Amino acid sequence: MTRSTGRHAMPLPPQRPSPAAGRQDRAGARNPVAPGPRGTSADGPPAKRRDAFFDNAKYLAIVLVAMGHAWEPLRGDSRAAAALYLTVYTFHMPAFIVISGYFSRSFDASPGRVRRLVTGIAVPYVIFEVAYTFFKRRAGDDPTYPISLLDPWYLTWFLIALFVWRLTTPLWKIVRWPLPIALAVAVLASVSPDIGDDLDLQRVLQFLPFFVLGLVLKPEHFQLVRRKEARILALPVFAAALLFAYWAAPRMNAAWFYRRDSAQELAAPGWTGGVMTLAMFGCSLVLVACFFAWVPGRKLWFTALGAGTLYGYLLHGFLAKGSRFWGWYEADWLHTPLGEITVTLFAGAVITVLCTPPVRRMFRFAMEPKMEWAFKHDATALAGGAGTTGAEAVRTAGSHRRGGRSA
Repeated sequence: MTRSTGRHAMPLPPQRPSPAAGRQDRAGARNPVAPGPRGTSADGPPAKRRDAFFDNAKYLAIVLVAMGHAWEPLRGDSRAAAALYLTVYTFHMPAFIVISGYFSRSFDASPGRVRRLVTGIAVPYVIFEVAYTFFKRRAGDDPTYPISLLDPWYLTWFLIALFVWRLTTPLWKIVRWPLPIALAVAVLASVSPDIGDDLDLQRVLQFLPFFVLGLVLKPEHFQLVRRKEARILALPVFAAALLFAYWAAPRMNAAWFYRRDSAQELAAPGWTGGVMTLAMFGCSLVLVACFFAWVPGRKLWFTALGAGTLYGYLLHGFLAKGSRFWGWYEADWLHTPLGEITVTLFAGAVITVLCTPPVRRMFRFAMEPKMEWAFKHDATALAGGAGTTGAEAVRTAGSHRRGGRSA
């Protein structure tokens, strides 16, 4: 069948480490959002506390991802829904990717971290790529739809992208101008129609600058955007963004925001790819900063859910796609203002439930498998102190591709 439309589709002040962990923390080796009990364990240094700011940011971003997916079928009938959709798509995935990059700074290709990369990213990618394929075969009435680990379907593109980005982390840590080089790569990808769909490389390359940005950010940068002045300034900036999106909604191809195609594939002159890549990077950067400015830093009722955003991200895809396969949006009342509000609240409620501890316990075998049997004993031992798992980093996000991928 033809591979089609809609593949558009996740810091607090640094906390003082214990002396035993100091050197690792300064090198970025420990993830401040890694799960673990408070206090001192019987056989190791004091456990790091999770950072409420990042958990809050991840939860709020995943809620926006789910709402964006819910708004997608409403865009044709509601200009307001289309404006919200474009605005959210400008920054929700970039925000996830920046956070992922920030917590990938410690990746050094050591055996323990490579093991965690495999179990926390590569294995969930394979499991969910296969699961989504069988879901499409049955729910989408496409019994011959092929399994293809090279062509990510719907939400799984982010896992393969993070896998590739993480592997390249040591390179970005040694080059002199990492962010300008990453932007140059993204620009070249946007004018290269022959890249193809394997591993969703267009997305991998066009979203790369946000990951590299996360690698080069420091805690003081997050402190800067969380100042009172930044929070106040974010209000008119977001208002202006919404107004511009309302004007642009009927005039602009939303596929630019998915970063899955070159300019030529979007029926635009090649030179526009570079212009749009740089312009959209700037716009996304501003709105990501505004988003972080509004994220609360204290512990709230949803803070703990930030540890489960990978679960919400991957699991809600079945419902998001199923709602199209099963014709839920054919009901006329859903395309009224009341219906749009209902859809929005329902999406937020569903993604919240999917991030809860009971759901995480149920699906941990697929998201965070231990797989000691697959590794040599030295790699297994090193993994115990290797820092964050791939799943913990991916718990940031969002989305899209083969046969109608969105995010």
